[in-house]
Amino acid sequence: MSEFLGMPAPRPRARAGGAPVPPPRDVRERAAELRSGREPYVLATVVRAQRPTSAKAGDRALVLADGTVEGFVGGHCALDTVRAQGLKLLEFRRPGQATLLRITPEEGEPREEEGLVAVGQPCLSGGTLEIFLEAVLPPVLVHVYGETPIARAFAEVGRALGYQVETSADPWAPIAADTGAVLVASHGVSEEPVLRAALTAGVPYVGLIASRRRGAAVLAGIDGGERVRVPAGLNLGARTPGEIAVSVHAEIIQLGVRS
Repeated sequence: MSEFLGMPAPRPRARAGGAPVPPPRDVRERAAELRSGREPYVLATVVRAQRPTSAKAGDRALVLADGTVEGFVGGHCALDTVRAQGLKLLEFRRPGQATLLRITPEEGEPREEEGLVAVGQPCLSGGTLEIFLEAVLPPVLVHVYGETPIARAFAEVGRALGYQVETSADPWAPIAADTGAVLVASHGVSEEPVLRAALTAGVPYVGLIASRRRGAAVLAGIDGGERVRVPAGLNLGARTPGEIAVSVHAEIIQLGVRS
């Protein structure tokens, strides 16, 4: 009906394998929804289109982790290439990882250089597309248990680093499945339930604010306790709550914890 009103018909989404799905909502709204749900995606934006192409500069699409492409950045000739390169970016698991994708009949064999991937145009119609691909990943999710000055400082530093920080004074609070780090900084208050939950969930980094001696006593009856970093943090000579918080975050960064 929209064609008869002089408006372009909605451009469909496509999943890997070419199966169509219902038309998408606005790309910006969908991207906001994915961010709030902590789902990774690649934002694809057409920055240059040389005719004949069905896409135009400014067209955008999202590449999801399951291979679904939502939005429009070209017909089927570009779709598979955008999907493949988008999924490749997601494999790096680095926020802001980006590349310029050039699809053009002038290319023979695919080639890559820093910041650029160039591939041949598979369709006989020709045309050149340049599409900017940027990976958007959820921030590292950090859970801190405790109401101590160190716990508060750890949360503040984490937010400054761009992490999503969840604070809790409840030792039975659930730990999200994609949590990257858990720090127990309650100075002896109900530490074991939080440590056990973090270890059971397979959290990459689990730290305990305690001396080596006290930490060993706490962990003695916990299965997998050898995985807990105690005393948490790199040995930077930290003394104040802020310094200790920085040393723990430095250890998390050193271990390469990602979202």
